[in-house]
Amino acid sequence: MPRRTATMLASTLMLFALLCAGVFIKVPYSEMSPGPTVNTLGDSGGEAVLQISGHKTYPTTGHLNMTTVRVTGADYDMNLVEAVYGWLAHDNIVVPHENLYPDGKTDEQSTQENAEEFSQSQESAKVAALRELNIPVSQRVVVASVVKDSPAEGRLHAGDVIRSVDGTPVKQPGDVATLVTKHKPGEKVEFVVVPAKEAAAAEKARREPVGTEKVTVVAGKAPDDGHAIVGIRAGTDHTFPFTVDIKLSDVGGPSAGLMFALGIVDKLTPQDLTGGKFIAGTGTIDDDGKVGPIGGIQMKTIGARKAGARYFLTPAENCAAAAKDTPDGLTLVKVATIDDAVKALQKISKGDTAGLPACTP
Repeated sequence: MPRRTATMLASTLMLFALLCAGVFIKVPYSEMSPGPTVNTLGDSGGEAVLQISGHKTYPTTGHLNMTTVRVTGADYDMNLVEAVYGWLAHDNIVVPHENLYPDGKTDEQSTQENAEEFSQSQESAKVAALRELNIPVSQRVVVASVVKDSPAEGRLHAGDVIRSVDGTPVKQPGDVATLVTKHKPGEKVEFVVVPAKEAAAAEKARREPVGTEKVTVVAGKAPDDGHAIVGIRAGTDHTFPFTVDIKLSDVGGPSAGLMFALGIVDKLTPQDLTGGKFIAGTGTIDDDGKVGPIGGIQMKTIGARKAGARYFLTPAENCAAAAKDTPDGLTLVKVATIDDAVKALQKISKGDTAGLPACTP
């Protein structure tokens, strides 16, 4: 066999062997890629994403798209070939597996956590939107969850409204832990609560819950440092003056909060916030309207531009990363609060874009 032919054959066999090895060699990485976008002013799955009843709404135009990121599952074993391809591809990002699934989370655990975060983001979006419009929303501290086999199990229940602990009124979720940890393990902690059943009835009737009862829980000991615990997680719940429902399936996490809130504001105000423009964005939001950072910002800007967006509302803390590789034709707009975002939309709708707060690397 000629030397040249032998060399080519050996090289081919070696390349084939390397490719085969790459397929079987597993690496501790996961992949992120642009996911679908959804217009919060439009429909998804045949029904309106935002459904409001009991209050006047107004026609809307244009787009206020929330954006998503696709990620490989917690149980997916990436091989070396896939990792190299992901590193070379512009529209994908390969990251350490533990960045997406810390502490060895399973797919089921991750899905559950994302669902809880998504539900909370919807609640906060409603609160932030209504407060932006100066529509009163009442707030109360509730038992968000009860730890299995904890001192509170069977005594307190998810949905109970916590009025006071040891006679001290509770205003914020953090107040509960502060008051409980004043005790020593084995001491009695006295709660005054509105039972979950009454709270749910009040929520349905859009009234404040009434009727309280005293519940005594003997504090246990935290396994880490031995401080007093009762085994509940406190959260907040709200009473809205009218119905706002968000209908969107197969989405998780908290990052759609800002765009949900803006969609609600647009539907509840006579002014057309978009002016028919295609605007997308992302960002968490809290009850006070503060916009927080999210993960996968570059994947979201790519997905938004592919969908047709011309402007992208970007959390202030994500601006530098997003500006490093902005898709052509997409303008990044820096926002830190829902009020910032509303003002930016008003400028965009009028074509007055010269003064928009920009993202810089």
